[in-house]
Amino acid sequence: MKNIGTGDRVIRIILGLAVLSLFFALNQERRYLGLLGLIPLVTGLTGYCPMYAVMHVRTNKPRP
Repeated sequence: MKNIGTGDRVIRIILGLAVLSLFFALNQERRYLGLLGLIPLVTGLTGYCPMYAVMHVRTNKPRP
């Protein structure tokens, strides 16, 4: 069940791609920090955030 709205998804995808680009920009020692961009990217692409589910938050509009 999706719990992320369209605006939230777009922001997460853009943010995820930006942070993921750090994987290629940082030096070898800190390159792994760019992998943190996978979290917002995957949640944005799938439309589901496990943390939102735990906190009972929904940013998408419920269907009638």
